[in-house]
Amino acid sequence: MSASEKIKARAEQVVGRSVRKAAHALGNRTTEAKGGALEARGKAREAKEKGKDAFKR
Repeated sequence: MSASEKIKARAEQVVGRSVRKAAHALGNRTTEAKGGALEARGKAREAKEKGKDAFKR
């Protein structure tokens, strides 16, 4: 997993989780869903990179 892609994946997860939790606390369901989607995209990016690493070995 390249370092820049790893950082992007982790950043998307952290930002998404923060947005989701803040929106949940404020009761904003639309923004909460967007934060959850961002977090899921970060997890998917991380899984993609781990898969690429598995094929390299």
